[in-house]
Amino acid sequence: MKIINKYLITLPVLLMLLSCGEKNVSELPYYDTPDFSPLWLDDDETSGIHKVGNFSITDQDGKAVSDENFSGKIYIANFFFTTCPGICPKMTGNLKKVQSAFINDDDIKLISFSVMPWVDSVSRLKEYENSFSLKNGKWYLATGKTSDIYNLARKSFFAEEEAGFNADSTEFLHTEHVLLVDKNGHLRGVYNGTLPLEIDRMIEDVEILKKEI
Repeated sequence: MKIINKYLITLPVLLMLLSCGEKNVSELPYYDTPDFSPLWLDDDETSGIHKVGNFSITDQDGKAVSDENFSGKIYIANFFFTTCPGICPKMTGNLKKVQSAFINDDDIKLISFSVMPWVDSVSRLKEYENSFSLKNGKWYLATGKTSDIYNLARKSFFAEEEAGFNADSTEFLHTEHVLLVDKNGHLRGVYNGTLPLEIDRMIEDVEILKKEI
């Protein structure tokens, strides 16, 4: 009898806690640290959470592009180089599925930062765009100053999970990580860009982010 009373007392409390826990809590996690420990937060808890920093690059058309071009947009970022023989073409091919899924949605963008900007000139990036039939204006291929791109990759996008902030920005960067960024510049997803199933999961996550205010 005491056991029954115990559960009668705690059940309303449990239901109340579950109800509070569900209120405004994000369906997708936030990532605040290089180890990608997930945080499920409500609207009042996102202040101070890590955001992608400011950046300024040159795209495949020779135009200056900055983080302001992505303000209020959901975007997918990865790191590649045009002479990469295996992983990069596979990642690009997989990410074309994202391009196709949101081909007419101007609020969804992709950006691929070259980790060999000393090789990947504007003209080379343009050739890469054409060879993979990437949609101009939706998918940006970025070149720029090596140190700027490497610092952005490691400190803003946490592109190397194990090294994180401690990585030497001059050490060559090569990662299969693809990052999902929300409208406010928060990291909301990390995926292996070489795996088609991960790309499918990313597309589902983009649809979730589109519903967030």
